[in-house]
Amino acid sequence: MTVTVAQTLTLLVGVILVAAVGTVVWLAMALVARIAPRASFAMASANAAAAASLTLHALRGVLPDAFTYWPGDVLAIASFALLAAAVSDITSRQFTWRAGSSTVVTAAVLLFLLPYEGDLRWQARIVGLASAGLMLMSGLQARRALSGRRDGRLSPLLLPLPLLLIALLLGARAVETVINPGRTPDMRVPTEFNLLFLWGALVLTLLQNATLAFLVLMRLILRIEKLLERDPLTGTLNRRAFDRALEEAHAGFVRGRGYALVMIDMDRFKHLNDTLGHAAGDAALRQMVAELRPCVREVDRFGRLGGEEFGLLLPDTDLAGAALVAERMRMLVDSAPLRWLEQDWPLSASFGIAEAERGDTSASAVLARADAALYRAKGQGRNVVQA
Repeated sequence: MTVTVAQTLTLLVGVILVAAVGTVVWLAMALVARIAPRASFAMASANAAAAASLTLHALRGVLPDAFTYWPGDVLAIASFALLAAAVSDITSRQFTWRAGSSTVVTAAVLLFLLPYEGDLRWQARIVGLASAGLMLMSGLQARRALSGRRDGRLSPLLLPLPLLLIALLLGARAVETVINPGRTPDMRVPTEFNLLFLWGALVLTLLQNATLAFLVLMRLILRIEKLLERDPLTGTLNRRAFDRALEEAHAGFVRGRGYALVMIDMDRFKHLNDTLGHAAGDAALRQMVAELRPCVREVDRFGRLGGEEFGLLLPDTDLAGAALVAERMRMLVDSAPLRWLEQDWPLSASFGIAEAERGDTSASAVLARADAALYRAKGQGRNVVQA
């Protein structure tokens, strides 16, 4: 197979253009659309560093060596460090940059100490291995982070794959310097390996940018979905989301998994609203929710059903367990008065509890029993738990 300089230069320019377009797109996402701005800006910087590095590589022999060799190699490693930081922020929402920065600084010092003359094999090995290491760590961390997700739309196997392929490609370039020293470091040299490497770089640059853009958009969609199922005042589930969770729990009950339900109603809420105003009423609801949250497990579902009424769904819990939870909640609300306009306003709540029983054909039957228990609690003078 005959490879020409025109082929390698064309592919090199193609990778530069893809990275330049990626820079513009990610900058627009960061500064205009404000979608995951930190990760988007890191991706824009990574693409810009890659484009600058490859441009300096293409200009070797045209510009002075001091402006092309060492700066180009350092920018190449920096681009992968920025990519790794962006991936970390997108997949785990932690912007981890110290390991990448240490790798860039260490590699930069080593490259500075090496003379840029001869076949440059050691420079190519340092750049290849440092960049491959960053991508390998990033790919494994992304896989681990995505494996913890419970969303079937995010595959822990396919999404980190471009990172691992980039690591493989960069590692292969370092190995090639051992097999064919003196030819690989210059990507403009018309060799079959350089041709395959540049094709791989072009495809993977496109694939990686598209994959991370998909992840960012999925994160945005999940955030919107979460907002749509939340009560804007208290941050609890809204009625629709709570009803859906209750139906799912009852479907599990049919298969043998029990659950209990706690209905909660703030006492004398209308009087508080009429006396202190709606702003105080909103503050009272937020405070009550804050007091109740320590009693809510990760598997539980806590929602606002309307006005001052809330519901707590307790999977794998019987009536006695629900009573203990409700009593603890009652004590917490009762012990924390609302501080409003330099005065303390006593707060309390009534609780009705019920558990799913054999013969309940739907979740509404359990809800009706818990609601009836709540009204009995109100009738007994409020601030009590009633089954």
